[in-house]
Amino acid sequence: MELLTSAEMGRADALAIAGGVPGIDLMRRAGLAVADACSRMAGHSGQVLVLAGPGNNGGDGFVAAKVLRQRGYRVEVLLLGDPGRLSGDAALAFSEMHAAGLTAGILSQDTLDHVPGQASVVIDALFGAGLSRPIDGVAGEAIDRVNGWGVPVLAVDLPSGVNGASGEAMGPAIRASRTVTFFRLKPGHLLLPGRLLAGRVEIADIGIPASVLDEVHGSEQGKTWRNHPEIWGTGLQPPRLDGHKYARGHAVVVSGPALSTGAARLAAGAALRAGAGLVTVATPPSAALVNASHLTAVMVRSFRGNEGLAEMLADRRLNAVALGPGAGVGDETRALALTCLSGERAVLLDADAITSFSGRADELAGAISGRSGARAGDVVLTPHDGEFARLFGESAVGASRLARARAGAQASGAVVVLKGADTVVAAPDGRAAINDNAPAWLATAGSGDVLSGIVTGLLAQGLDGFDAACAGVWLHGRAGALAGPALTAEDLEPALRQALAEFFSRVG
Repeated sequence: MELLTSAEMGRADALAIAGGVPGIDLMRRAGLAVADACSRMAGHSGQVLVLAGPGNNGGDGFVAAKVLRQRGYRVEVLLLGDPGRLSGDAALAFSEMHAAGLTAGILSQDTLDHVPGQASVVIDALFGAGLSRPIDGVAGEAIDRVNGWGVPVLAVDLPSGVNGASGEAMGPAIRASRTVTFFRLKPGHLLLPGRLLAGRVEIADIGIPASVLDEVHGSEQGKTWRNHPEIWGTGLQPPRLDGHKYARGHAVVVSGPALSTGAARLAAGAALRAGAGLVTVATPPSAALVNASHLTAVMVRSFRGNEGLAEMLADRRLNAVALGPGAGVGDETRALALTCLSGERAVLLDADAITSFSGRADELAGAISGRSGARAGDVVLTPHDGEFARLFGESAVGASRLARARAGAQASGAVVVLKGADTVVAAPDGRAAINDNAPAWLATAGSGDVLSGIVTGLLAQGLDGFDAACAGVWLHGRAGALAGPALTAEDLEPALRQALAEFFSRVG
């Protein structure tokens, strides 16, 4: 589940080579994996066009071209640049391709104008994940041409033009049908728009031992994962036969006023379904009747103002609290948030609670850093992009989603869940996870409130902030997939039951 940046992948290659695996062997295996994928795409016969760059990505393309030629495919190779300037393993792969009877043309405006239009598959071996600048010139023209042909494209490592660290399209970028990458995924395979441009991604084993990861990372700090139960699953366990509801925590969801109660009820129901032993909606008196008339298994308790909430939360059995959904924006909500943060309990702040700290990120960070006790680090913020910008400032918006989430977590001292189709969860120590299981149907009113409730329910059961956030995001996405097309937020809670049943069947 580990994701590697381009620099980390280069380090993994170097460590494998230092451990006795020749670099050309890694390239040959990579090229073979590309040829295998191309064969599956092209069928038993056809014409393949390989666009090869001047580096190791092009070297993988040369190996693939040689293998495909040996399998009977018609293959044409166009090289970006002078063959005489190839070096290292790429030069050796080029020589082996040439020795097998396959020559390469030079990628130019003229050759682009005369490329046969009957290619079954185009292999994009121009640039890999290490690209750090926009593509222009003849390479950019080639990408635009390929995208306009409507021919299936197989990208080597990452579609050319996509930044491997951010998923950003830096100028022209290949739209691939399929991508073959090696050893581990890059963040750019999961972050948008890279995830859309990469198509279906296959990870090929090219002989790099997994043991190199210990040296690549050194520690878990700064590590990035693809969000999956493998990274948090041990923390989430089904109820024990000899257990009871009081052992699974008591979550509190703070409701807004009478006309804004639905969001809190969605969150409370999700917290209970996620496994919290008990859940209470803390409600202003004006909304008590509304909430009580809609809730059954979730309890309702009234409070008056900030002092009333503080008195309620003085009960140490209330070990996780969520504030924000439907709370209203302003001084009162900000005061309630500070009260929630003042005790030894896990806290989730969402929506209006986050926006109430607009321009006051330092005040929020100070309240978080001043916490003490066993759950001091269990604070989770769940902003979407707009709320993130309001809290941390517009200057924080330019970076990639992964970089933004990490910066927000470090600045606030909280786990940050930067919500979106490619939700990123980041911890203050630099750990991060990118989620990729959420269907587009989750973009609906109330969906984020359900997510807040799931995470709060997991916090109540004792999961730490990072694990609860990662698990909650994944379960939320899986519930969305199970609920299916045209879902509404109300459909997610029953679907969560099935998502948890699937998960527990695997760990049981």
